[in-house]
This record gives sequence, structure tokens and C-alpha cells, in this order.
Amino acid sequence: MGARLILLRHGQIRANKSGRWHGSTDSPLTWRGRTQARRTGRHLAATETIDAVYTSPLQRCRTTATLATRHLDLAHTPMEGLQEMAIGEWEDLPFKVLAAEHQLTTRMTEDPDFCAPGGESLNQVAHRMGHALREIDSQHDEGQTVLVVSHGVALAIATAVFLQNKPSAWTDYRFHNCSLSELFISPQPVMLGYNETHHL
Repeated sequence: MGARLILLRHGQIRANKSGRWHGSTDSPLTWRGRTQARRTGRHLAATETIDAVYTSPLQRCRTTATLATRHLDLAHTPMEGLQEMAIGEWEDLPFKVLAAEHQLTTRMTEDPDFCAPGGESLNQVAHRMGHALREIDSQHDEGQTVLVVSHGVALAIATAVFLQNKPSAWTDYRFHNCSLSELFISPQPVMLGYNETHHL
């Protein structure tokens, strides 16, 4: 097998509490989100030897990475491809409005090329997330463990692509705040741990 990727979704932000979509919106962690990240760090310190850290450049992921790896002397590598799915003019709308007025999930799932105004499609996110994760995998050897800090929808889309070769299957996967999942990409994609939250 290739490198072992530990996928970490960022800690809670206010939009997670209020049920609003923050994709490209650069939101800070809540107090609870910071607590989740610290607990994740204690768990990782006790159970893992991490060789590298990659993160979405958005602050909720960068802060999560910082708090979760305070025990490590490792630089964090930001990657644009790990960012959350952006929905353009519909950013910050409640999920209820996105469903009732725009049928966002239904339209995206039925047509992977559908974009919200000024936003991204499932296929676009699948392409950049897949490229980013394959690039990370190619930079590390078998036996190495790499922490990848990203976002809920972006991780769901990537998982659907790697495991089912179908971005429209993204609704089959859900990643809770500061959940941990374990993914191997090469030689064949396999997920050995999924959305684990017992450490919280």
C-alpha cells in the first residue's frame, strides 16, 4: 500500500451550528470547534506517528491543524485543492433555503456539472480534490502517515470518487466535525476507518 492518509474534518464553526453553507466563506472555529481540535490532538499524540500535515488554506482548517498537531514539530502545507466546495452567490444561505428554493443537493446529484451561480460543480470539486490527494500520496512512501485537514462536502465528494468512481454518490458519506477517517489511495483506494469521533 501507499501512504496512509488520515482525513480530518475541521472543528465546528458557527455556520455548522446554525445550518448554513460556508464553502469559500472563511469562518473561524467556535469555542467548541477549538475544543474538538485540541481533543483530536491529544488522541493523535497518543496513537499516531504523523510524518506530514496538509491543510486547506481556509482558517477553520489551518486552526484545526495547528491545535491538533501542537505536539509535532512539523510545518503545515496548505493546498488550494483541499478547500470546501464553493457555491458562489448562494454562500451563507441556510440549508433549508438551499433545499426548498434552489433544490441544491438534488440538482448537484442529478447533474454533476451543475453549478450554483458563481460556484463549483461536483465534477470540479472531484477533480481538484482527487488531484490534491493523489499529489499528497505521491510525495510520501509506503508506511508513512499523513494528516490531511479538509472539509465535510469536499471529503464526501473525494470519498465517493475514490471508492465508487461516482461524485454523485457524495450524499452516501458524512464527515462530522473533527472526525477521523483512514484512506489509502494506492495501489487501489480503500478506506479502513470512517468518520470516527470516539476521541471527542
